[in-house]
Amino acid sequence: MTLLASRVKEVAVNRKEKAAETEAALKAAAGRVFARKGYLNTKITDITAEAGRAAGSFYNHFASKEELLEALLADIATSGDESALTEGHLSDFSDPAAVRWHVAQYWEFYKEHASTMQALGQAAMVNDAFARTLAGFGATQAADLNGHLAHVTAAGLRLPARMDLSIMMMFRLVDGFAQMWLLDPAPTGWTPPTDEEAIDALTRFVYRGFTGRDY
Repeated sequence: MTLLASRVKEVAVNRKEKAAETEAALKAAAGRVFARKGYLNTKITDITAEAGRAAGSFYNHFASKEELLEALLADIATSGDESALTEGHLSDFSDPAAVRWHVAQYWEFYKEHASTMQALGQAAMVNDAFARTLAGFGATQAADLNGHLAHVTAAGLRLPARMDLSIMMMFRLVDGFAQMWLLDPAPTGWTPPTDEEAIDALTRFVYRGFTGRDY
């Protein structure tokens, strides 16, 4: 390789690394601004200012605020896939420990990404195309649990509904409960649960719903 070719390659690598750094900075900044202002009230210039980048730099990476949110959704999917590969992952939902593992993973994930989760819901309310994208993501994630519930029927236990509906009931329960206590203001006079209380309560409810057994 000639000196010129080596220099050209070095410049290209540096540009690629800088672009990746800028994209990561924009995503992180978006999460912080969403947490403060909400998705609907956030402007692109708010995100670039938070990231310490020029306003025009945003469009080198994302065509719109919705596209940035889709990138965050893709990151969420990757994070979920990686968590399923961890040593503690259990897949037999006839075992309450497996149900608890998944509930705990979702609760902790929701807590960590609360601002993004809230932004996803707000975007879906005002953008039909994004709402379809989010619904498709949810359906894909739910389908990943089919094999988990197959263990329940294989054990001779009866699900409350067909498999896809049973999974969706679980998702809506856990997601709604997480939103209530991790995003929304606590109802007057109500004491928010600790993480362990929330995870235990959801596990008991879901496990009993899936299997008819107490936990």
